[in-house]
Amino acid sequence: MKLLNKGKTKDVYQLEDGNLLLKFKDDVTGEDGVFDPGANKVGLTIEGMGRSGLRLTKYFFELLEEKGIPTHYIDADIEEATMTVKQAKLFGNGLEVICRFRAVGSFLRRYGMYAKEGQPLDGYVEITLKDDERNDPLITEDALYMLGILTPDEYKRLKELTLKISNIVKDELAKKGIELYDIKLEFGRVGEEGEITLIDEISGGSMRAYKDGKYIEPFELERMILEG
Repeated sequence: MKLLNKGKTKDVYQLEDGNLLLKFKDDVTGEDGVFDPGANKVGLTIEGMGRSGLRLTKYFFELLEEKGIPTHYIDADIEEATMTVKQAKLFGNGLEVICRFRAVGSFLRRYGMYAKEGQPLDGYVEITLKDDERNDPLITEDALYMLGILTPDEYKRLKELTLKISNIVKDELAKKGIELYDIKLEFGRVGEEGEITLIDEISGGSMRAYKDGKYIEPFELERMILEG
């Protein structure tokens, strides 16, 4: 088993059969020791966060597969905090696709002249480049095409999948009286046909969820979804 990449929250290993093994870590993104799912650097380590994130990822990826959404998920080992996945080719050096249902986080910081905290957003989709050096800049549809990262048809499919997935997660949370404010997704091309496929994870570390106007921490979110 060969180590391919040491990421902020996961390490990636190459398996002999061509698949990949993701090792979920307890490191989380944030600033100054405070967890922030929108941050692009490791801010702190929380014991048990890796397994917690994997439990939710397993839950949501299996749910999405049942609903016909393509994912790279094969199986998971919660005790080992590992997930076996199909290999995917990234778009460029990687994209993050954010779907926003309320104005919080970086959206509010950028557009605070016009936006009010918590105001409704109708599934607003935006894309950022995975580029730590440049603080994960926003990129437009035109730039994605002109820079050879996505074709117009791929952009359309990416947005379509993002809205489908985000609304499935939103509806699932609503069953527990939880409101999804925003969620961050990643995609890649899988297989010979290059099918656009959901990759990475869906966990408390990749979304902001609230109940009665109060933010729910990732551990509590996992408990409420899987046990509540």
